Amino acid sequence: MDPIALLPFIVIIGAMFLMTRSAKKKQRQAMQMRDQMQPGTGIRTIGGMYAVVKEIREDTVLLEIEPGTHALFAKNAIGAVLSDEEFDRITNGPEGDEFEVDTVVPDDASSLTGSDEGSDAKLDLSKKDAETENAEEKDGADAAESSEEPAAEAAKTADTAEAKDGKRDQGSDSK
Repeated sequence: MDPIALLPFIVIIGAMFLMTRSAKKKQRQAMQMRDQMQPGTGIRTIGGMYAVVKEIREDTVLLEIEPGTHALFAKNAIGAVLSDEEFDRITNGPEGDEFEVDTVVPDDASSLTGSDEGSDAKLDLSKKDAETENAEEKDGADAAESSEEPAAEAAKTADTAEAKDGKRDQGSDSK
């Protein structure tokens, strides 16, 4: 066989070897990290929860999430073992910095609309006089009639144009 024909196979096998080697190296590092855990150590789970190790078992770890609140996790669910300083900084916040909250959350959504006029204005739910209603209906009917006249003329013009086009088409079909 030609050695050049074997070159792609050699490259593929070499790439697979390097990938499995790096995956095994990462697994070994994760095992060493989990072996560093001791009761009282701060950890972060793969889900992002911070807790303190209370007890280490064969395949599981008992974590204290808050004082008096415990949860049992698999060892491979531990994402990182943190140093004491880092765990304190993350859970308690930076030293000397107080969290100031100036935001006021409203009890209702009326302040979220942005206009203060709507809150003071009241709706008029009273009945209208019969004369006022009749006058409004007449005004609406007059407006509809005046808008119907130009529309009717436009429709007639369109109908005559279609009729002329139809005559032209019939003449061409008969040929």
